Amino acid sequence: MKLSSGRLFGAVGLVAASTLVLSGCAGFGGGGSGGGGDQTLTFTTWGSESEETTFKDLIAQFEAEHEGTDIKLNVVPYDQMFSNIDAQLASGDAPDIFRVDYGNLGVYSSQDQLLDLSDSFSDDEIAEFTPAMWEAVSYEGVPYGVPHQTDVSALLVNTQMVKDAGIDPASLPTTQDDAWTWDEFAAVAGELRSALPADKYPFVYNWQLGGAPRWLSWLFQADGTFLDGDTATIDSPEGAKALDFTKSFFEQQWVPPTSSTKGTVYADSLFTEGTAAMAFVGSFLVPDIDSLAKFDWTAIPMPRDERGATDLGGNALVATKGTKNPELAAEFLKFMVSADAMSEFCANTNELPTRLDLEGDAVQFKIRPDVMPVFVDQAATIEPGDVKQLTSPAMAAINTALQDQLEAAFIGGQSTADTLANLSAAIEEAAK
Repeated sequence: MKLSSGRLFGAVGLVAASTLVLSGCAGFGGGGSGGGGDQTLTFTTWGSESEETTFKDLIAQFEAEHEGTDIKLNVVPYDQMFSNIDAQLASGDAPDIFRVDYGNLGVYSSQDQLLDLSDSFSDDEIAEFTPAMWEAVSYEGVPYGVPHQTDVSALLVNTQMVKDAGIDPASLPTTQDDAWTWDEFAAVAGELRSALPADKYPFVYNWQLGGAPRWLSWLFQADGTFLDGDTATIDSPEGAKALDFTKSFFEQQWVPPTSSTKGTVYADSLFTEGTAAMAFVGSFLVPDIDSLAKFDWTAIPMPRDERGATDLGGNALVATKGTKNPELAAEFLKFMVSADAMSEFCANTNELPTRLDLEGDAVQFKIRPDVMPVFVDQAATIEPGDVKQLTSPAMAAINTALQDQLEAAFIGGQSTADTLANLSAAIEEAAK
């Protein structure tokens, strides 16, 4: 299965840029003007086949509209991406433009390595983006990139499995207004558990293999937070409520016992093989699931408690502070997040727009356009306060703590009080 925006990085930018293993520099060109004069830009990214093709098409459009411009695209494996970017920034030879997941963006913006775009966007232009996604590219109020796309999780449902369990697929929620409450979701999980054989499960959650920050969606749904500046706020009644509820997934055998935060099988794989009736899955995986699932399925909103919430996936495009062509770089970034360019990119890749004028069914997705509005609407549940926490430069260390402590709570029997206390200490240490 090919990675699109990526399993480990599409969610939250789950690995610190400085910790990725350098496995070679093949495919990277030099930065700056690249020897091509004032109209040359270098652009480094990773991407799926559809992403690479669309990047090339949009670059060709930009070059056609800007005579003499030459944008050199370097597409590289994700596991090489940031180790190489770090080395090139250190040597002064970084690309003019590069792609970065939102969770890693703070590592660069907080170290004064990116081009300040404050003068490139008017207040009216900023207002064209969802506030949460503009927050995602900002550090201390300054934009250091553009929110190119996002991808979020919703709940996929095997309609035949739920029907066989006595649940009418026509009764499933379809919008944020009728999304299941936690109690309603628990009731459905209980019905499925009673009806399914022992080796099948009501649902599976996508917090495996680096995806532990997706647990924070439950915390946000309970109207909780985990970080306020450099102060941990997770040890709270809301934190306890979210942790107790998610611990019940394992206690009630609603999820496979091997699907915890350190599980080695992804949620979408358990769904497509028929092990789970429902799965929390990111929008970028819709094409893969459509090709692999041998059954009818649909998408519905995530459950909600005090509010709706989901995870923050997707990527920004940024320019390096040292680019020799800052005005051209800023113009290219603005082009890439224009309504037409963003619509084309998202339609081809099943990723989600960050512009308000592309909400709902405005984007004509190429694959499963029937389910994609659910993901688009789900993205609107991300609030600026969520994003500010999730894009903290401390997020990589916090992710490690979440993996360890949630595993201890879900599988090891660690108490809620101890888990929250340990998380609070780890978050405070990471945020120093």
